[in-house]
Amino acid sequence: MLKVHNLVVDHGAIRALNGVSFTVETGKLSAVIGANGAGKSTLLRTLSGLNKATEGSAMWEDHNLLHGKPESHVRQGVSHVSEGKSVVAELTVEENLELGALWRRNKKESLETKKEVVELFPRLGERLEQRADTLSGGERQMLAIGRALMARPQLLLLDEPSLGLAPLVIEQIFQTIRGIVDSMKVTVVLVEQNAMGALKIADTGVVLNLGHIAATGSAADLIADPAVRAAYLGY
Repeated sequence: MLKVHNLVVDHGAIRALNGVSFTVETGKLSAVIGANGAGKSTLLRTLSGLNKATEGSAMWEDHNLLHGKPESHVRQGVSHVSEGKSVVAELTVEENLELGALWRRNKKESLETKKEVVELFPRLGERLEQRADTLSGGERQMLAIGRALMARPQLLLLDEPSLGLAPLVIEQIFQTIRGIVDSMKVTVVLVEQNAMGALKIADTGVVLNLGHIAATGSAADLIADPAVRAAYLGY
């Protein structure tokens, strides 16, 4: 289980997160929604070790996410796909995937994981020899997620995977994320501005507003909440 308690993060004089607490059960998908500046990306960057917390705690199983470097978190089963389709443009699709398994010693297992990723994203399998900078936006997002999966994560942190993508591609990405949770039993924290799309595939939701938690609960309950609908879902 992911347990975040009273998390406070300061950016200089600005308090980006203020007393954030929530839990995500193992093997579940939690959507974190909110307007620009709500603190969504800061939350993920803090959980992955890229930002430093001022106060609070964040535990993944027995691993303290607020201590240690990002690479140590990866070795503990935590992978972070940052906003902006984070792939190495000069490398091929296959080289990007292999980069995600760089620290794994068992090459046979890495090959098996690559096969699973290609089955999950058949389009990547068709483009293994292509450079990443020749891919479409949707394909690059698939590659970024696929590369993270090469590390065999138990906790996957996804930051705005739908950003800049066409509606049909967004639907495909969202359904694939749901499939990762269901078939691989990976725990996912999904940060999204596409609030309705994220909540539709999520088990639970967290609503952030200016660094504070405005609401938490099951995704279905949040979709049905008139205040959440009016403020974040647009109806």
